[in-house]
Amino acid sequence: MRSTTSWITRVVGFVLALCCAGVPAQEGAIVVGAVVSQTGVHAEEAADYRDALLLWQEEVNARGGLLGRRIDLRLLDDGSEAIQSGALYGRLIGEEKADVLIGPYGTAATMMAAAEAERSRRVLINAAGPSRAVHKRSPRFVFQTTVPYAAYGAGPIELARQLGCRKLLLVSRDDPVAMEMADAARERALKSGLQVTDVEVYPAGAGDFLPQVASFRVQGADAWVAFGESHDAGEMLKTLKKHALSPKLFFVRGASDPALMKRVGQDAEFAVGASGYDARMRTTGNLEFVKAFRAKYSRAPGRAAAESYAAGTVLAEAARRAGSVDQEKLRAALASLVFPTVLGEYRVDPLTGEQLGEFPAVTEILSGRVQLVWPAELETAKRVLPFPAWGGRKILK
Repeated sequence: MRSTTSWITRVVGFVLALCCAGVPAQEGAIVVGAVVSQTGVHAEEAADYRDALLLWQEEVNARGGLLGRRIDLRLLDDGSEAIQSGALYGRLIGEEKADVLIGPYGTAATMMAAAEAERSRRVLINAAGPSRAVHKRSPRFVFQTTVPYAAYGAGPIELARQLGCRKLLLVSRDDPVAMEMADAARERALKSGLQVTDVEVYPAGAGDFLPQVASFRVQGADAWVAFGESHDAGEMLKTLKKHALSPKLFFVRGASDPALMKRVGQDAEFAVGASGYDARMRTTGNLEFVKAFRAKYSRAPGRAAAESYAAGTVLAEAARRAGSVDQEKLRAALASLVFPTVLGEYRVDPLTGEQLGEFPAVTEILSGRVQLVWPAELETAKRVLPFPAWGGRKILK
């Protein structure tokens, strides 16, 4: 009995010695950490963001995992308080041992998460921080997968060019998001050879756009490009109709919201807007994503869902190409990666991580429905431009 016990002890000791000497064991799960507002004022808005991450995890694991390892998604709740984000990402890195990070919902929270990721030299996918501010200091480990605010002028500027427009009136609601969109649109317009003066700013809740109509006429502009909400688009249309102004292009970002038709009825016809995501988009994998999301949650995915799902697919592809979740290898793969997602083509500035390949779709209200009209590969209907004169329109039945 003693000899048997002694033999077992020697074998166990030998095995333990081998383990301590560095004999490789099978690797565990890849831990992906994210902070999502699961309570508080943003909880309902961020629900799609969380649910699409869970769907992505489920799909990857059903296919055998990533790099042969299961994805273990760790989600923390910031209670809809962006100020909590930095500390929570520190917890994901330190206590939860996250291999990779996916950013929170919103620019303010993302900036704090990005600062923590940079300090820890840990890759963070910026899935829902659209502002240039996140990438202003050229972070090395932060890569944007969402459609940036700076891209919202791409479609209307291209359509204005195609219509032969020469001079744009650029208008912006007085808020940081709209101003960032408008300033980037101005840069884009000037590079395209279009004439444009400084952005004209109006206050939130404005109900009369006569000053902008007067400016349009004095300047001899032929395209109206505005960055504001659905309410603003409605008030602009009322003013334009009242003063019989019909620009070649009438674009307001918020005109993609179906609520515009409830505000002004048939006067919303032919208004052009922009949408960062639409479930009808024929981007790579989107139809399959929409089908899977509907099957799991009994509703169509919104923009937030597409943002987190795109982040997951980019992360997975970069890890495959790197062959590892080693931070430097993964960072290098993300910096050079060009890859199609449900939001469009992932392609970033390798020095800043800022998104360069994705653009919002341009929409137009046609026969009482919001349709996608640009780019051609995404269109659900043919656009009707120039913007028809008010007196020559037919009443819809």
